[in-house]
Amino acid sequence: MPNNLSIRAYTSQIRSHYHEFHQLVLPLHGAIDIKVGDYTGKVSIGDCVIIKAGQQHDFRADDAARFIVVDMESYPDNITESGIEKFSINPPLLAYIQFIDKQLAHQVNKQLESTAFELFYQLLAQQTCHERIDPRIAEVIHFIKQDISVLFSIEQLAKIACLSTSQYKKLFKTNMGMTTHKYITQLRMEKASALLAHTDLPIRIVAEQVGYQDLSAFSRRFSNYFGQSPKAFSY
Repeated sequence: MPNNLSIRAYTSQIRSHYHEFHQLVLPLHGAIDIKVGDYTGKVSIGDCVIIKAGQQHDFRADDAARFIVVDMESYPDNITESGIEKFSINPPLLAYIQFIDKQLAHQVNKQLESTAFELFYQLLAQQTCHERIDPRIAEVIHFIKQDISVLFSIEQLAKIACLSTSQYKKLFKTNMGMTTHKYITQLRMEKASALLAHTDLPIRIVAEQVGYQDLSAFSRRFSNYFGQSPKAFSY
């Protein structure tokens, strides 16, 4: 079973168990309430929870919620050394699990499953585990990731965080290491690249799905970010 990715759903009834292998749970739709190690709380889209081998954990989720669950023989060093149970995943990893969601919905062979796991592991090893993100910023991140096609304003996001705009901008950059604008751009570009590489959607539709109504503006931003045009990237 270890070194395997799958899509799972859980019951709304509280369950408690442990297993002899490491596991990661990453929500695709909905959230899960979990108690593991020193963490007790909700894990939602854009989050990842770390469950070590032999570690007892209690959990429940809405019946309609779905998750990528990764069973692993071992974690990469950045996860092992983080000392935390929950972290916010970066845009490339988020885009990848959204792609995996679609791929695992179809029958795939063992070779493809193995390749999918290997790429997941590589992306995970590049992940920076942000320890103790301020809950106000975590709330904003969750809100943004619900629909990255939305045009967000700093005033709107600051209100969600219950902060002034200047306080919000400072706190966001302290927690995430970048401005809100750069963070949203990363999310949009990584999702766009995944859609272009792994679907047959027209570039115009991809642009709209990541928040660009102006195709030329999307093409310029994409080219600046990846060093090639959306058309070239999709081939």
